[in-house]
Amino acid sequence: MTNPVLVEVTRGAVVESAHRGAVSVFDADGRPVLEIGDTDRPVFPRSAVKAIQALPLVESGAADAYGFGNRELALACASHSGEPAHVELATAMLAKAGLDRKALECGAHWPSSHDATIALARAGGVPNALHNNCSGKHSGFLCTCAHAGISHGGYVKAGHALQEMVREAMQSVTGAAHDVDHCGTDGCSIPTYAVPLKSFARGFARMATGRGFSPERAKAAKRLLSACMAEPFLVAGTGKADVALMQAAPGRIFVKTGAEGVYCAALPELGLGIALKCDDGAGRAAEGMIAAVLAKLLGSDEALAARLTGLARPAIESRVGAKVGLLRPTAALN
Repeated sequence: MTNPVLVEVTRGAVVESAHRGAVSVFDADGRPVLEIGDTDRPVFPRSAVKAIQALPLVESGAADAYGFGNRELALACASHSGEPAHVELATAMLAKAGLDRKALECGAHWPSSHDATIALARAGGVPNALHNNCSGKHSGFLCTCAHAGISHGGYVKAGHALQEMVREAMQSVTGAAHDVDHCGTDGCSIPTYAVPLKSFARGFARMATGRGFSPERAKAAKRLLSACMAEPFLVAGTGKADVALMQAAPGRIFVKTGAEGVYCAALPELGLGIALKCDDGAGRAAEGMIAAVLAKLLGSDEALAARLTGLARPAIESRVGAKVGLLRPTAALN
């Protein structure tokens, strides 16, 4: 099945680029609300599922033992931009467990924040693992290990007790088998599993409502999504699409991007979970897709829908700031 074109990019009156993709929206009872394209195709969710991967941090009691609130839980679900606030909070999380950055096994890269990179280079610094966009998630992993008395060496490897906790959470929440035949390695070195796109939509509907969960898991899921919606900057960073989307309707929209054009989202008030994949992995197209889907689902709130529609149609600008084109959803998303 060939997925439809969901986003076009124009320059002048000409379509310069087109992006195909698939979208799945489910309710917590497992009923499809919206299906576009091949939603049965296995997809690596990458960082879009960090809120599910953070369940063991809360369920193990580690979050409470270390006094973590919304800020720490949001960072545990984050793909942050390496700004000072992100680095400082990850450092503080590790310190609560008696650890430091040397325990992180996620690798290092320059901050995705241009300003943070310039400041670090100007000061003569080099990036370390705390600047990795996944350092909050990994700090949460390490805190879980410390609280549970699990040796944290090699915690990123498939088969490690921590990763088995994460795999159980992913498998239980999505209802899809996470097995070795569909396992790859994510950019931060942990296992990632390719399962049908619709499984993530179902999973986030359950995360939003707690439907089918034990009372403890339902409480943990609500706590994590609420933390992300309360602290969107810590989930992403300055100028990021996730921040703009969650700030458009505080407490009503949860979104999380993943590499290679993946998005997962939840609308707690509607009990809906959303997952989408841009076939060519383009982040800008995936951002337009998720904004358009949110505008469609929240259409009864005209002011909010208009704001989301604006986010789905960003201008393409020249180097001097002149509007020369547009990124726009196609009729398939309207």
